[in-house]
Amino acid sequence: MGEKTEKNLAIAFAAESKAAARNLAFGQKAQHDGYEQIARLFRAVADAESVHAQRYLRLMRGKIGSTEENLETAFHNEIRANVDEYPNLIKEATEEGVSAVEKAFSQSRDVESRHAELYKKAMNDMLAERETIYHVCQVCGYIAEDEAPENCPICGAVKGKFNPN
Repeated sequence: MGEKTEKNLAIAFAAESKAAARNLAFGQKAQHDGYEQIARLFRAVADAESVHAQRYLRLMRGKIGSTEENLETAFHNEIRANVDEYPNLIKEATEEGVSAVEKAFSQSRDVESRHAELYKKAMNDMLAERETIYHVCQVCGYIAEDEAPENCPICGAVKGKFNPN
């Protein structure tokens, strides 16, 4: 595959991934506003955009490896986000006095650290064939193992804000 095609797949993957996330958010807003039919449409389009993104990702060389390789890649991506990306985002939001964004970036950074821990643990659990239920905080993205905590350790959300996976 040529360089241009590889680059274009990466661009398309990013665009479709963003469209999926954006349409899910639009769907939540429509649901909140009482427009169930519009919410269903946004969710359906988000699902379709995810299909596109996953197809492009599969076509990109070397992006999906063995499960062990994927865990290792995911672990390093979380560390990189925590160490290289979020500190600058937090700094700039703080400098511009946008406290809500600074808080969101700080919580995301902290959650990325937790994700790295979970990936590292999953590498070991895979060998032990241990199964875990994960509970995701719908406010900040924190992931708890086995059962949801009474309150999220990152943002303080109550247990009811966690979805099991």
